[in-house]
Amino acid sequence: MFKKILIANRGEIACRVAATARRLGVKTVAVYSNADAQAKHVQLCDEAVHIGGNAPKDSYLRWERILQAAIDTGAQAVHPGYGFLSENEDFAKACVAAGLVFIGPSADAIRAMGLKAESKRLMAQAGVPLVPGYHGQDQDPALLQREADGMGYPVLIKASAGGGGKGMRIVNASAEFADALASCQREAINSFGNDAVLIEKYVQRPRHIEIQVFGDSHGNCVYLFERDCSVQRRHQKVLEEAPAPGMTPALRQRMGEAAVDAAKAVNYVGAGTVEFIVEQTAYDRPEDMRFFFMEMNTRLQVEHPVTEAITGLDLVEWQLRVASGEPLPAQQSELRIHGHAIEARICAETPDNQFLPATGRLQVYRKPHSSSFEVATVRIDDGVREGDTISPHYDSMIAKLIVRGDTREQALARLDVALAETRIVGVSNNVQFLRHVIGSASFAKAQLDTALIAREEAVLFKQEPIGLPWLAAAVVAHCVQQEQATQTHDPFSRRDGWQAFGVTTRKFGVMWAGQHHTAALTYAHNGQLQLQIGDTSAELLWREDGEQLVIDFAGQRLLAQVFVQPDGTAHVFAPQGASRIQWLDALAHAGEVQEAGGRLSAPMPGKVVSFLVNTGDKVKAGQALAVMEAMKMEHTIAAPADGEVIELLYAPGDQVAEGAELLKLKT
Repeated sequence: MFKKILIANRGEIACRVAATARRLGVKTVAVYSNADAQAKHVQLCDEAVHIGGNAPKDSYLRWERILQAAIDTGAQAVHPGYGFLSENEDFAKACVAAGLVFIGPSADAIRAMGLKAESKRLMAQAGVPLVPGYHGQDQDPALLQREADGMGYPVLIKASAGGGGKGMRIVNASAEFADALASCQREAINSFGNDAVLIEKYVQRPRHIEIQVFGDSHGNCVYLFERDCSVQRRHQKVLEEAPAPGMTPALRQRMGEAAVDAAKAVNYVGAGTVEFIVEQTAYDRPEDMRFFFMEMNTRLQVEHPVTEAITGLDLVEWQLRVASGEPLPAQQSELRIHGHAIEARICAETPDNQFLPATGRLQVYRKPHSSSFEVATVRIDDGVREGDTISPHYDSMIAKLIVRGDTREQALARLDVALAETRIVGVSNNVQFLRHVIGSASFAKAQLDTALIAREEAVLFKQEPIGLPWLAAAVVAHCVQQEQATQTHDPFSRRDGWQAFGVTTRKFGVMWAGQHHTAALTYAHNGQLQLQIGDTSAELLWREDGEQLVIDFAGQRLLAQVFVQPDGTAHVFAPQGASRIQWLDALAHAGEVQEAGGRLSAPMPGKVVSFLVNTGDKVKAGQALAVMEAMKMEHTIAAPADGEVIELLYAPGDQVAEGAELLKLKT
């Protein structure tokens, strides 16, 4: 076993690797950028080395600096995590040339599986099933268009060197192909430095099922069963579970053996994942499912914890042991599935606004009970702490929440409770969206495919709870905060409405679920509180129970935890859901808060990739005007109405702040 390793990554995966290394008595070296100087992964490792600026190209992708850091600190091996340099064959070669062990497969295996077209050829030779498609080297756009037209639509354009959902577009008609190809190639060159693509027939009602494989340097290779990763947005995974619902023992064995054949075709050593697209004719007929090879990820996957949860194994420990020359710790006949596990990716994003990534400070970050790596039932893997900032430089994922149960139904129930106990304030996030997904009919019944989110759209988006007790809880929390702010015991100076006789009334203006409301709180001399919200007026009873408020109002009881921000905005968390209630000036009116007509602003900080129009162009509502890039994803800015472009305010390549006006449109 190694004595010291360098972790060439950041965030939760760096923390995850460090946790196993510490348990095994292996010293760790962290690397960090300017933005990560105080990051969690830096503090968890035994040593840390600064490697450059905020942008990945100035730090986490500068492999010569990383190798020098490993040499200078006496590390024997380098763990690449996932993303960044984890599937870079040049980096793997450079590690070996520097006398370091690369904790992963050989450079030859990375190269063979890294280019999708080449991997498809290898899989065909190995007898692994493939989706019909074009995987050739000729990248002439006219040829690509003809190939797509010949397959029939819909087709899927994929970056040949891609991964993580980047450089991927679904095309439904021939007229859309050219624009989709250009966008896909732009994203591919920015993310991978290679704009080559392949084209495949888009499978209808597809499931995304992947097989975890592990090989060693002694010729052994096993599969550690499957994970279903069908629930996706922007071609990126949202929820992953193991084992895959509806999987029959016979199909599991066939897919597992095909995955092992794929790994053996490139003499694979280490942890890898063979991803399959599974075509299903009906949700209740798994015996009819056909599977096709998609790609092989030559690294540890984000969703590896669900495999750990059902097998009881530590895959990072396996990586370290195999990389140090040991044989696999177990053979295929010794591996078993125990229960069911689900992982939810908690991301800084706004689901109700096309999942735009969000940035900001984690003013509140509270994890569910019993959420540690050592606890088998509920676990959180993260790389942040309360008070940290989610920046635009890296991925938007805040944490991974993993739960395990004896059955899928038990795991789902535990996941919902754990999400309900998660508190995040200061950054828009998808926690409530995740609760809506797992509560949807399709997910609950395991009717899984990559179109689930679109199919269940009506119950997934804009589902903020509407209930008067939520507003009552915000009113109480606001009054308590004001009383604490006065820090006085003089009853005549208190701001909670107390007075020696008579009654007094306080009015509050709030924006709640997109609507303006006025609340009136009346204090009687006998201590009774009367709250009026719109046409509803009732006695308000409340008490504190630890960190929570118990609210009784209008015949309903709510147990809630409320966090009031400095601007008065209240974030109300309850078992039934969470709500954000914005405090307004009592004289303000919702109709006065409007965005200026014709203003087109950046929805997040990022880079202007291109403008798709010129000054003087006439445009139609919904027409694409500009493309931005942030957190490794492209985002299209569309016209809100018909109009004329008056002025372009930036140039391609410019960095812009959130809210910056990009162009002027006369409507």
